Amino acid sequence: MAIDAEKESTRVNILVLGGHGFVGKVVVRNLLAKNHQVTALSRRDGVDLTKWEDTQQTFKRIQPEAIVNCAAHVGSLHYVSQYAATVLDDNLQMLLNVFRATQQMVPQARLIHPISNCSYPGEANVHTESAWWDGAVHKSVWSYGNSRRMIGVLSDCYASQYKLNLVNFFAPNAYGPGDYTDPNKTHALNGLIIRMLQAQRKGDKQFEIWGTGKPEREWIYVEDLARMLSDSVQAKESQPLAINIAQNAAYSIRQTAELIREAIGYTGELTFNTKYQDGAMRKILDATEFRRKYPDFRFTDYAVGIKNTVAYYRQELGKSS
Repeated sequence: MAIDAEKESTRVNILVLGGHGFVGKVVVRNLLAKNHQVTALSRRDGVDLTKWEDTQQTFKRIQPEAIVNCAAHVGSLHYVSQYAATVLDDNLQMLLNVFRATQQMVPQARLIHPISNCSYPGEANVHTESAWWDGAVHKSVWSYGNSRRMIGVLSDCYASQYKLNLVNFFAPNAYGPGDYTDPNKTHALNGLIIRMLQAQRKGDKQFEIWGTGKPEREWIYVEDLARMLSDSVQAKESQPLAINIAQNAAYSIRQTAELIREAIGYTGELTFNTKYQDGAMRKILDATEFRRKYPDFRFTDYAVGIKNTVAYYRQELGKSS
């Protein structure tokens, strides 16, 4: 009984926006496992965060003590370029409404945001928090990346004027089970897994990858990202200035493809179409500040994460065959 009473005393009423999405639903699962009271909401529940009335009434009704905002309008590189104005408009409106509703309806609540690393300067190879504004976002993610920068602007202003309790993290590209099964909609690494599984099913002798395969990129397993966000609900201090969730590890596209091939058991040849440009040769988050603040945080082994993701997509794609 003492244990149950202790759990009840630390129970928090939490609202997860975008709670049915790739990252959001894992955050919800983690929070429920900690015995918190959790409400997961997105447009499928009839809540449109681009509308002030929807946002205001939702916050007023639920009265959350913490809000994890995983809601965003995002898609592939082609999508965010083709619909640049819509992506920017929707994301800015959602952020403005969420910050305003927090301040007006639940000013004591903790507001937590993951911020995509695409908001870092496009030409930077190593992403260090102090250099976040030292250059423009890459043109390929101009609309979405700049909307993510607005989280920093809003956090600074609302912390300064209203003393809101804010926690922000820069996050690498996520991968793992639970994302879309359409390779054009899913996160990049998951899309690579889906395409290779499809190539195996069709008996393709070759699997094409754009570029040389040499560029190095950092990835985060969705469970690790969700755990960091979930643990932050009851952290002791506010963190309006974002820090990297960083593991000081980057893998070349070739290394990643080889790990996926091994996990799948694909026997075809990996080919690299060098007609396509590589982009920056290395993109990695600086881990100095993260390790100073979270020295005991442990990340999922990359190969293990890929194996888990392959198992998930093999099962999901099998359902549609």
